Amino acid sequence: MRVLVLAPQPFYIPRGTPIAVRALMRSLAAQGHEVDAIVYPEGEDPEIEGARIFRLARLPGTKDVPPGFSLKKAALDSIMLPAAAWRLWRGKYDLVIAVEEAAFIALLLKPFLRVPYLCDVDSSIPEQLSDKYVIPRWLHRIISWAEARAARGAIGAITCCRALQDLVEGYAPGLPVQTLEDITLVEAARGAPEDCRFADPVIMYIGNLEGYQGVELLLRGFALASSRDLRARLVIIGGGETQIRALEALADELGVAGRVSLLGARPVEQIGDYLSQASIVVSPRTQGQNTPMKIYSYLDSGRPLLATRLPTHTQVLDDSIAMLVEPTPEDMARGMTALLGNAALSGQLADAAREKVATEFSAEAYSRKLRDFIVQRIEPQLAARG
Repeated sequence: MRVLVLAPQPFYIPRGTPIAVRALMRSLAAQGHEVDAIVYPEGEDPEIEGARIFRLARLPGTKDVPPGFSLKKAALDSIMLPAAAWRLWRGKYDLVIAVEEAAFIALLLKPFLRVPYLCDVDSSIPEQLSDKYVIPRWLHRIISWAEARAARGAIGAITCCRALQDLVEGYAPGLPVQTLEDITLVEAARGAPEDCRFADPVIMYIGNLEGYQGVELLLRGFALASSRDLRARLVIIGGGETQIRALEALADELGVAGRVSLLGARPVEQIGDYLSQASIVVSPRTQGQNTPMKIYSYLDSGRPLLATRLPTHTQVLDDSIAMLVEPTPEDMARGMTALLGNAALSGQLADAAREKVATEFSAEAYSRKLRDFIVQRIEPQLAARG
């Protein structure tokens, strides 16, 4: 089968959706499909055997596209439409896989070029906008309608979590939908990084520093626990300079600047090295439905996980594999203290988490789910279309 992936992201860069797109393309290519992808101009060669990458033209002012909606993203999406039309007209593709807002492009082109598409839903666009901006209800309704229309025009969908599967099934009852949870990115640790060697136990966060991730909540919880004689260091990995400076100012304001290390972004390949230095790993997310990609690496780290008791986490986590707390500084502080003070509990949670990853969130499990979905639910539809 010849597949065209429309991925409106910098590719490849080490953050959520691009990592998921790379995993999707690797799995498709390994299963023998011919895979092409149209992506943003920024990014490194993902080096996927059996896949070709076509980059959009560079537009002035579109460097460093952030996660979520932005004017930079809108500008690049406007030229992805003709690029996709040209590629579909020239190539004999059997299927388009449209990532996030690229589903609108696939929907617009389908009547003219007759190529069916799958929606790859890594987030809800109206929810993503509402989390970042204050938008009027009428606009939210219009965007939700458009998202639903794109789902109804597809022959199937893949999502990264159960909440998004429920959303898509609500939009398009009867549509074949498969959840493909993200997989662990942990590789064998090669040694302690020079910038992450501390005498005190390390509480570690890895990820972007957007507001919905709850890193400010984490800092406030850490400051509260520190005021109650918790001996630990908070290590935060990820983010850009502006975000890091803002968190440094908050740590100073809270009186814990000397016990907080903001290391900036680090290569995905070093995740295992850094996680090996943690005593606790933390996901303090406060908004969103999709499960953070970091959760799967955290579960595979051999370290106890502290996370907020919200649907973004509880669709994957429960009390048998993680310490779940309310999204308040007080409960965050309680969780840190409980895990650092109880080695038996920490070990029990970490062992159960790793077992869960091995059975449900491995690369093998991901490939099996994708292969079965395509063979059993998608290819019969393509064959029926002739």
